[in-house]
Amino acid sequence: MWTELLFTVTGDQVERWSDALIEAGAMSVQAEDADADSPDEQAIFGEPGEPVPVAAWARTRLRVLINADLDAAAMLNRAATLCESAVPTFSTASLADQDWVRLTQSQFEPIPVGQRLLIVPSWHLENQRQHASERALIVLDPGLAFGTGSHPTTRMCLEWIDANLAPGQSLIDYGCGSGILAIAAARLGANPVTAIDIDPQALSSTRDNAHTNRVVLDVLAAESAKPQPADVVVANILANPLRLLAPLLTSLVRPGGALVLSGLLERQADELCALYPQVGLQVFAQREGWACLAGVRH
Repeated sequence: MWTELLFTVTGDQVERWSDALIEAGAMSVQAEDADADSPDEQAIFGEPGEPVPVAAWARTRLRVLINADLDAAAMLNRAATLCESAVPTFSTASLADQDWVRLTQSQFEPIPVGQRLLIVPSWHLENQRQHASERALIVLDPGLAFGTGSHPTTRMCLEWIDANLAPGQSLIDYGCGSGILAIAAARLGANPVTAIDIDPQALSSTRDNAHTNRVVLDVLAAESAKPQPADVVVANILANPLRLLAPLLTSLVRPGGALVLSGLLERQADELCALYPQVGLQVFAQREGWACLAGVRH
């Protein structure tokens, strides 16, 4: 059994309280926006290369985990002394130990995409074998690199690939993360398929996932020599990199080929379209505030 303490502090107190709580005997401290899902909710994370909106949540809820045999009030008093603060009003709850692996796995179910794709975590694979003749299976477990198919940006890119990619077309997945888009393309018959990323962990993840799915990908670091232009280029990254990479991504698409971009917010779509004048980008899909753009290079 565990005990969970909850109390609220101001943003400038979070680091001081967190250090004091750990020193006083807490097992972990989790900080979250106390105003989440309300009109006062705040964004504190910005894109790479862009300023952070705010340094911290104005009201931050601390969720503190301690051993059940530890006196919660005494521990909190000690932490308050260490950080030279008044003892806050707090609540407690008892938590039973759980099979965290099973609990985590339960959050990831098979995801059908469009008419041809099915993303399957490895622990569900045996139950999905009957779909092998109906859909192309992509076996993918959550890992250190982005891309499991559950995020709206990944789903929209997969839906474009499912609806538009023809066997034998070449494809470049720029910013491949887990390799999910490149693997989906290869499973649908694209050839050759190139996966590119700046992160060595993403390249390693892509290679491992390609091996699991028995597909052949050309996996390249971003600083490698530029590959030949492809029939389709997909980049599911973020708006700021999409701005900076506009000349490069355009050059990777052969004339008459398709460019698919995601990782941008709906409100950023018009600006991004204007940065790719050689491609007739239009909104392909929008979901949960995110947009996916697609177009053909002139």
